Amino acid sequence: MAEINSVTDLSLEGDVAVITLNSPPVNALSAKVREGLYEGFKAAGANPAAKAIVLICEGRTFIAGADITEFGGAMAGPSLFDVQGMMENSPKPVIAAIHGTVLGGGLEVALCAHYRVAVPSAKFGLPEVNLGLLPGAGGTQRLPRVVGPERALEMMTSGRHVPAKEALAGGLADELVEEGKLREGALAFAKKVLAENRPLTRIRDQNEKVEAARGKPEIFAEFRKANARKFRGFLAPEYNIQTIEAAVNLPFEEGLKVERKLFGELMSGPQSAAQRYSFFAERTANKIPGIADDTPLIPIKKVGIIGAGTMGGGIAMNFANAGIPVVIVEQRQEPLDRGLATIRKNYERTASRGGITAQQVEDRCALITGSLSMEDSFGDVDLVIEAVFERMDIKKDIFAKLDAICKPGAILATNTSGLNIDEIASVTKRPESVIGLHFFSPANVMKLLEIVRADHTSDSVIATSMKLAKQIGKIAVLVGVCPGFVGNRILGQRQREAQKLVMEGAMPWEVDRVLYDFGFPMGPFAMSDLAGLDIGWVKEKSNGESIRDVLCEADRRGQKTGAGYYDYDENRNAKPSPFTENVINDFIVKSGANPRKISDEEILERCIYPMINEGMKILEEGKAIRASDIDVVWQNGYGWPVYRGGPMHYGDQIGPAKVLAKMQEFQAKMGDQFKPAPLLEKLVSENKKFADL
Repeated sequence: MAEINSVTDLSLEGDVAVITLNSPPVNALSAKVREGLYEGFKAAGANPAAKAIVLICEGRTFIAGADITEFGGAMAGPSLFDVQGMMENSPKPVIAAIHGTVLGGGLEVALCAHYRVAVPSAKFGLPEVNLGLLPGAGGTQRLPRVVGPERALEMMTSGRHVPAKEALAGGLADELVEEGKLREGALAFAKKVLAENRPLTRIRDQNEKVEAARGKPEIFAEFRKANARKFRGFLAPEYNIQTIEAAVNLPFEEGLKVERKLFGELMSGPQSAAQRYSFFAERTANKIPGIADDTPLIPIKKVGIIGAGTMGGGIAMNFANAGIPVVIVEQRQEPLDRGLATIRKNYERTASRGGITAQQVEDRCALITGSLSMEDSFGDVDLVIEAVFERMDIKKDIFAKLDAICKPGAILATNTSGLNIDEIASVTKRPESVIGLHFFSPANVMKLLEIVRADHTSDSVIATSMKLAKQIGKIAVLVGVCPGFVGNRILGQRQREAQKLVMEGAMPWEVDRVLYDFGFPMGPFAMSDLAGLDIGWVKEKSNGESIRDVLCEADRRGQKTGAGYYDYDENRNAKPSPFTENVINDFIVKSGANPRKISDEEILERCIYPMINEGMKILEEGKAIRASDIDVVWQNGYGWPVYRGGPMHYGDQIGPAKVLAKMQEFQAKMGDQFKPAPLLEKLVSENKKFADL
């Protein structure tokens, strides 16, 4: 065996040269990896004893993609195109031996081999769209030639990982070999290629599938129409589509030119920068300063949940999905039965769409049991999560009982969305075991989990909660105790300004439109209609003091009653409401205000800039560890458009100085609710960015 460089070896097994790549953790296409591949193929090609070449990787995966840390930097060593040319133009058959995940640049490398073999557990994909990019090394031109334009459209705009069996059927793989015996299988396949004198199959020369789609623009028009809602606001899906159109309509080399042009536009644009930032921000959120990697973890083998409502049931599903038994406690049988029935319906709905099997429905439901007694059910749980009404007296009463019931070392968690967890913990004799686990509704769908560290929460409880979040498929962010924590505290700023704007002359649908156009799934008033205007509203205490009171008194309680801020048709399609407009105008007249025409620019700045400013206060108070953690919260819990990176990243795109100037302008006109955070003033004075925090 010859060492090519520190990550690449070349050996000869009979008449087959084997290039072995070993660059942990995922064999990403760094400069060192590209150098090893280039020199390895060069040496194998020059060796007269080698009749065929196998490329295989050590570790848990084949090449899993580009080295993202190199994006935007100067190129060092051979380019990926150099490596691909060396493979594709090899006079000897090249076989890629695939296991793990062959993604992005990894698949683009594999597509330059003449043949591909894989183990059944392997997965193939071009997920660049998730970083605001498109495959930039020929993938947009080669993939449609293998799987056809229709399947390439679906794969490239979704970033989906295709299982090996599907890859074999679609032509991405030429043969599946026995699991755990990839090397032997690849060598056997190489010998078969030689024995049968098979041709050197270059994907770039295969035009049958793209030519079949030529002259059929409806393929692309229908795909765009079907996915318009999903792709709204994103550039990368559209650019991916355009490259596949080029593969269909242009010669290979001309298609490559389109790919490189569009890749360059995306790479240098703000959307990809935001999406790449978000990729790293999510991973950085897992790093907790001051908590050692070897912090002892608490085994979580059984979970208790208090409350079988929408939130409690959704939380229970997360644990059952991960194979962890759950017991749900309710006060009465009827809400318990209703909650368990809702869980089953949710699973059955998923199964009807092909998401899980009928057997998985039964397996998961079997892991969730109900009870009417905390005393009988919680004695052996490792974690209990309280998910009841947002009333401090109720929560303190529950935690006092849990303290007496639960075994020593059990984690006592509250799902509160903003109450003081230190006060909740104060009624227990083990405040070190108390933590906030703030799930977002619907809890079985939403990715975010705000993990709230109280004053006395132990490192073990924090470390266990962070690891558990990953186990149940959540993106966790550690935050501190303050009203509303991070997400809802910042949301309060936007909600306040939205309501004020309406009283100044902007209609709800105008505010919603501006925020929708910015990239949110919906604006604050449409969201209120969806959730129900009567949440927290008490009919007996209502006396028409607010716009919401008047709407609820008129039985306009949102989508569920066919009217709220908007009017809704039978399909829940919204349209502006003359009734609501009259109610708002009446309130404006009573207030003595003079309504005015408010620009879209002001609506956006009034709603967004105070959010950024509040983020600075949160950082100043130490309630979030980093600016990027705030962005992770808002992307995954509140629908902030991923292509804008989050409120703090967006602040950097605008420029901190502009944010400060606008806050000072608004403060002078409208009062101290717009007072700039001292940390924002300091940041600007030092000419720094939010990312520097």
